[in-house]
Amino acid sequence: MARRALSAVVAVAALCTTTGLGPATALPPPTVPLRLIAFGDLHGNLLPPEGPRSEVVRSDGESVPAGGAAYLAAYVRQLRGQAEHSVLYSVGDTWGSSPLESAMFHDEPTIELLNDLDLTAAALGNHEFDNGYTEVRRLRDGGCHPEQGCRYSDSFRGADFPFLGANVTNVDGTPAALPFSINYIDGIPVGVIGVLPRNTPEYIRADAIEGLQFGDEIEAVDRTADILDALGVRALVLLYKGDLRAGEGADKCSTDGNATHVATNVSPKVDVIVTSDGESHFNCSYPDALGNPRTVLQGASHGRIISVADLSIDRKSRDVLRDHTVAFNQVITHDIEPDPQTRQFVDRAVGESSDVAGRPVGRITDHLVREPSHSGESPLGNLVADAQLAAAEPFGAQIALTNPGGIRADLTYTGDGTVTFGQTYAVQPFGNRVQVLELTGAQIDAVLEQQFQEEVSGRPLERILAPSHTLRYTLDRLAPRGERIRDISIAGTPLIPETTYSVAVNGFLADGGDGFSVFSEAQRRTGAGHELDALNAYLSDRAPVKPPATDRIDLH
Repeated sequence: MARRALSAVVAVAALCTTTGLGPATALPPPTVPLRLIAFGDLHGNLLPPEGPRSEVVRSDGESVPAGGAAYLAAYVRQLRGQAEHSVLYSVGDTWGSSPLESAMFHDEPTIELLNDLDLTAAALGNHEFDNGYTEVRRLRDGGCHPEQGCRYSDSFRGADFPFLGANVTNVDGTPAALPFSINYIDGIPVGVIGVLPRNTPEYIRADAIEGLQFGDEIEAVDRTADILDALGVRALVLLYKGDLRAGEGADKCSTDGNATHVATNVSPKVDVIVTSDGESHFNCSYPDALGNPRTVLQGASHGRIISVADLSIDRKSRDVLRDHTVAFNQVITHDIEPDPQTRQFVDRAVGESSDVAGRPVGRITDHLVREPSHSGESPLGNLVADAQLAAAEPFGAQIALTNPGGIRADLTYTGDGTVTFGQTYAVQPFGNRVQVLELTGAQIDAVLEQQFQEEVSGRPLERILAPSHTLRYTLDRLAPRGERIRDISIAGTPLIPETTYSVAVNGFLADGGDGFSVFSEAQRRTGAGHELDALNAYLSDRAPVKPPATDRIDLH
């Protein structure tokens, strides 16, 4: 923390220093141009993503391959080379739930990639905390992993860029991350603020963020913007790790949701907002709290689309001239020459992880996808639930439930259907343990009713848990909340509210993650190994595995 804090102190101190121009000095132009480049949800993807995320639709309607660090680097260097001044930001989930070529080395390759790209600042997201706050600080400050040492290089120097989280504090209220960063563009200070949604703890294992608090994001932005304004910083950018859901129509600009509320209500001192979450990408304009238009951008995850905003900063007022902003989203296509230095870097990471990644673990007969059916089930989700049930049955488990958000990739059928460790790791990269919980029938019913929630803004939110083959029930989406689940049966026998059952879930759900608080009320929990081991064992023991049907939830 000391190195990052020192840089912030130096930046603030510099704001208080003024220099005069001598009589022979030419007058500067009235505006300073600045190109802002940003990406989000990179998730340590050094290679182009596979499966449904391998392609994106360009503005001309053509679907093209996209992503990959070597192509990302080529576009970033090209875009920066076209501009007199530029900044490069990452908007959360820069690493975490990463593919094996980054995760195997504790995401140090991703940090080194961003150092090489001269990243200006990174806003924290929920996945940066997957392995705990101590690991966040190690990746920031450097040093070898405390248990496994430096596996990728002889040493690890840490990030050359600040981690931002204005609403992340310790329990005593002290900052757990820098709230802002300042850069000077031709002598003009430009500030950037990073925040996460206030409900971020719902998406992180409780033990990973013990001792941390996530405050109201709007209050944190307003407070930080006021501080920067008082220091003379007028040009402000906000990096918000939240989902600005796409709306209908060509512009895809949403009119509701949590992030839209943030985009229209945070301090009018903020000139540009870049968000990051979900699969939508857009270039929108929203009125700020004073009614003035403000650009809001979002690219696409896994390095497939990056956002660009060309800003003009008035040299006298030091503020952004918003009506001069030109913004667009750039698809990271493969019709550009990949950056050779980055390609060599990626090849090394892939090569050093290839023995582990290429180890066969089983076989499948067809694609196993996460795409939900009308019931909300998916073939891969149901298979993962079955795998966790199989692993937990020796510990008494009767049913299993898993959250779709814990399944991060599809299993693609290729060749003879062999599945490798690298593929299954991409499906379940979190290292969660399987827990067997003792819950009453009434609590199981309550858990299933918790699949229907609300966002902070009041917008309905549906999270259908993948059920094992031993659990069946009827779902009526038109019924009032709290009455949408009925006819629950376990192994063909109707659920009895007073009876105690054993339910297998991952550790994230067991702690009440994703809003399923009833799981945390379990009478007892028993460990049943790791979820990735359960999946690998299931694919090995039952090879070749067929995609299970999505018929466990009946729709009324």
